[in-house]
Amino acid sequence: MDPDADDHKVMKFKPVSVSDYDIIKPFFSDNPYGLSVYSPASIIAWSYGTFKVDFTIDNGELFIAGQKEGHPEYRHLILPLSRETSFTPSRLHDVARRAGFDRYWYAPGDYLETLDPAELDSLFIKEEQPEFQDYVYLTDDLIHLPGNRFSKKRNLIHQFSREYLRKDRVIVEEIDPTDVEECLQFLEIWCDQHDCDIDQESNLACEKHAVITTLKNMARFESNGIQVRVDGKIFAFGIGSRLNRTTATLNFEKADTGIKGLYQFLDNECARRLFSGFRYVNKESDMNIPNLAESKQSYNPILRIKSYILTLR
Repeated sequence: MDPDADDHKVMKFKPVSVSDYDIIKPFFSDNPYGLSVYSPASIIAWSYGTFKVDFTIDNGELFIAGQKEGHPEYRHLILPLSRETSFTPSRLHDVARRAGFDRYWYAPGDYLETLDPAELDSLFIKEEQPEFQDYVYLTDDLIHLPGNRFSKKRNLIHQFSREYLRKDRVIVEEIDPTDVEECLQFLEIWCDQHDCDIDQESNLACEKHAVITTLKNMARFESNGIQVRVDGKIFAFGIGSRLNRTTATLNFEKADTGIKGLYQFLDNECARRLFSGFRYVNKESDMNIPNLAESKQSYNPILRIKSYILTLR
């Protein structure tokens, strides 16, 4: 038998589905990548419409591929995951060629800094993806909102408290299966307000599908969430999950913008109730949505994790 046969065999990918969560989850237990995309729940939830996600397990290593119908330039791998080995630039180059891909997306800047820069530059063309940079915060900052940097946030929460909390109009609870349908109804209202459904290929339309998939599969995805009821009706919810040993991800956060201070109250409650066991919270990227970028920046991130495309030379 040819000892190098495994190096030449073709990888066979298949579409990822909710039922594959338990299969791919073990590869993320010691996830070395800081971008929020490196989560089994996110990978499954964001496969939607013309954007498809496929996977294969080859020689004990997990490979994830993405593609978009009619856009060959979108065809890519993300960085592979292994429970035993790390990936040098030469190995990344070799496995991409063997898999039949010429580029990686979502290569985290902090991980790339651990690699040999000369080797990396000799094998790949590196291009930044600014719309996919993640915002990372200290959990304690989001819980305590200290100092002048957070004075506006505290003020808005106080206004919400005066009008709603002190009048016993608010209930905050964990999302359980009996609440999912009402959360989905609120999501429809939120999406009507933000025109999610005008373009089915837009980031907001894709996010809507990801939220629906996550709400319907929270137990399987090991996600945690809270809902905020005002006068008995859901007006906000947040959903988070583990990213790695030190960091959790706030995957989704939706609130009625007509209630002043509700978004800030929800964010603070998510930090207290969902993330107190983690040092950091990753709030994902802003997807080049100006208002979202402004909101994420206003919480004073301690770090922006850059995302890169690596194209094989």
